[in-house]
Amino acid sequence: MADPISSPAPVTPTDATDRPDLRAAMTSPAAEFEPFENEDEILGDQTVRDEEIEDGEELFGDNMENDYRPMPELDHYDPAILDDEDYSELSQGERLAAEAEMRRRDRAKGIIHRDDRDLGFEQSDDDDEALGPRAKRRAGEKAAMGEVDDIEMVESIENLEDTKGHSTKEWVSMLGPRTEIANRFQSFLRNFDDERSSYTYRNRIRQMCEQNKSSFVVSYTDLAHKQHVLAYFLPEAPFQMLEIFDKVAKDMVLSIFPTYERVTTEIHVRISELPLIEELRTFRKLHLNQLVRTLGVVTATTGVLPQLSVIKYDCVKCGYVLGPFVQAQNTEVKPGSCPECQSTGPFSINMEQTLYRNYQKITLQESPGRIPAGRIPRSKDVILLADLCDLCKPGDELEITGIYTNNYDGSLNTEQGFPVFATVIIANHVVVKDCKQVVQSLTDEDIATIQKLSKDPRIADRIVASIAPSIYGHDYIKRSLALALFGGEAKNPGDKHKVRGDINLLICGDPGTAKSQFLKYIEKIAPRAVFTTGQGASAVGLTAYVRRNPVSKEWTLEAGALVLADQGVCLIDEFDKMNDQDRTSIHEAMEQQSISISKAGIVTSLQARCTVIAAANPIGGRYDSSMTFSENVNLSDPILSRFDILCVVKDEFDPMQDQHLAKFVVNSHIKHHPSREPTEEDLQANPTNEIPQDLLRQYIVYAKENIHPKLTNIDEDKIAKMYSQLRQESFATGSLPITVRHIESVIRMAEAYARMHLRENVVEDDVNIAIRMMLESFIEGQKFSVMKKMRNAFQKYLAFQKDHAELLFFILRQLTLDQLAYIRCKDGPTATHVEIMERDLLERAKQLDIFNLKPFYESEIFKKNGFNYDPKRRIILQIVTEAAV
Repeated sequence: MADPISSPAPVTPTDATDRPDLRAAMTSPAAEFEPFENEDEILGDQTVRDEEIEDGEELFGDNMENDYRPMPELDHYDPAILDDEDYSELSQGERLAAEAEMRRRDRAKGIIHRDDRDLGFEQSDDDDEALGPRAKRRAGEKAAMGEVDDIEMVESIENLEDTKGHSTKEWVSMLGPRTEIANRFQSFLRNFDDERSSYTYRNRIRQMCEQNKSSFVVSYTDLAHKQHVLAYFLPEAPFQMLEIFDKVAKDMVLSIFPTYERVTTEIHVRISELPLIEELRTFRKLHLNQLVRTLGVVTATTGVLPQLSVIKYDCVKCGYVLGPFVQAQNTEVKPGSCPECQSTGPFSINMEQTLYRNYQKITLQESPGRIPAGRIPRSKDVILLADLCDLCKPGDELEITGIYTNNYDGSLNTEQGFPVFATVIIANHVVVKDCKQVVQSLTDEDIATIQKLSKDPRIADRIVASIAPSIYGHDYIKRSLALALFGGEAKNPGDKHKVRGDINLLICGDPGTAKSQFLKYIEKIAPRAVFTTGQGASAVGLTAYVRRNPVSKEWTLEAGALVLADQGVCLIDEFDKMNDQDRTSIHEAMEQQSISISKAGIVTSLQARCTVIAAANPIGGRYDSSMTFSENVNLSDPILSRFDILCVVKDEFDPMQDQHLAKFVVNSHIKHHPSREPTEEDLQANPTNEIPQDLLRQYIVYAKENIHPKLTNIDEDKIAKMYSQLRQESFATGSLPITVRHIESVIRMAEAYARMHLRENVVEDDVNIAIRMMLESFIEGQKFSVMKKMRNAFQKYLAFQKDHAELLFFILRQLTLDQLAYIRCKDGPTATHVEIMERDLLERAKQLDIFNLKPFYESEIFKKNGFNYDPKRRIILQIVTEAAV
């Protein structure tokens, strides 16, 4: 049995990051030849007696200053022994071979280097005896404390990606690779600079400390560009790599701000811009314990709870403090027995020395627009720790970068009957995708393009033409959708009386008029949109519902469609198919933009600041022009008054318009066939100067986030007069009730039109166009007999910013349809042409203060619709082709 006193103490290698002198030894070419720090080292056959060591040599004498006197004859180099030749730089292998040869030569002469002893070279008993007693004592103390230098384990690893047969997790857990990874990441943080700024991450760390935060973001793209090996290891062994990164970041922070540990004990590195985005439904065992990036919508959140991070226990019997134990995510770590009294418990948690961290669990569900057809949305639990807690709320769309890992769930095994692991994502980086985040991602070139676009005097017409370009016509609906996308400005003075800024829109009309297609288009173009149908939506599905958590058995609140669409657009198709009880549940959401819940002991109010765009079919399927809007639609007055704009879509018979529509649809199908290559004509054909859809989306987001129009010098009398006239007509005709909400609607539309032009103030043109939109909405909902009368009464408002040719074409089209209906009643459906007397058109035109019809006869819209003017007979002729008939 070995003598316990003489047996050497166990040697524990130290981490190179704690030894700056070892890092210098790895990198300094002259490290082998530096003088020894220990004065008791023995060189060659020289022997130092213990007495001499104890007594030492007297350095301070009477003539001490003579040692520093100038000696010019000795203060120069002898050219005969000065070697000033150039030498080629040694390679790594040649240098190692030379050092090994020098060590063999020195050992042959009896010279023992400190490195030789540390690296484990064989030593003779004489060598051991050659050490002085003080050196032996110090070496013994170092060994007892585990402070023996281990140069071999921490030397620089040039080929770090060569894992020598180990798995990535095993390799990055070893001391040598860990040290090399730490050194490389530290160099990356200290020295990285890009085109825009120098020392990017040093500045980020400084900004983090100025704001008293505990994490900063590192771009994966930057890491892959400068340190590709670290970027290769990171997704494969995220737990180990992030642990190293966090330790390096903390050391670097403390080197700049030594007292920052008073603010936070942990520094976290957040990884952004991971190249591959996975869908929630595509996670498989391949992704386990990997760094992943995914998207989704938050549907439920728990409260922020304290989680044990590093725990210490007190032995109840002897009072000994056990620990620290690092707590795992899925199991509780408990001590087996007390090392002091050997008892197996009980143990109590030491509250003073135990460290906690914030913990929150959220449920992430697939975004509504990314779910494959016929599938139900999948969801995944995400764990937020430390400073990531409470960054999001139900309804927010998130981009999560985190570690996909397994989590033991006993209830799953009970249900399935065999071992099954639940999976969770431990979040590392969270980005809330909203307008602000999208605007921050815009480059200077994007902003310059947007501002240049806003200077175009026809920008409003270009935006309207770019809304749903695959749908023919419906200019009024497209303009309404554009106003709803831009929206007005919400007011809430003193948090007392809130006035919404979102514009609600109802589209009602005949089947086959692309109502649902408009909604689907808005779902794609809006920054945030939730699509639902009236038949498949319930009251709680639209607002919010309370359910019991199956694990914790507590009541939790889950968001419905209107809450999920907060600060976005909620699209409801088949609005007329909803039950009355379900429809009344959205009254509060549409006007106050909040949803009050009082269920199962939960009394709260949720935000639902969204635009509601709904589509409905008339009673009986088709819109009857002989009845008012409220008689055509099975909707109550309270719900109708909450819509700012009512769009009526009628499928009217017009031979020429039908012919244009048919050509447009056929050309659209030909142009967009999957196997067809785009031609130069397709690329050049853009008659309406449509804006590209990506640019249009950026324009909308930029305007909503940065432009907040103010009402300064608007014509209040004009709005008051228009409101008074509308109230009179409403009571006289018994149609839609006009309320104060319609004044607010005009103001909202004026603000939206100003925002469309990126104007900070509402001008007169914005108010005029808003009044025009309001009147068109009101007049379209009247009976056909009342409609013509009201158009004449409000003609000066309706004619604002309309081209004379467009107005005259509208009048001519009405005359043509009336004449065609008369001819067909008289002669049957065999009419081949329609003749309109010029005096009839001129009489109508004079009401609009238009007295010269010649420019209209030469306009594109006149010729394009198949009209011809015969000056001799003073008639306007339209040929009705067989195809049109």
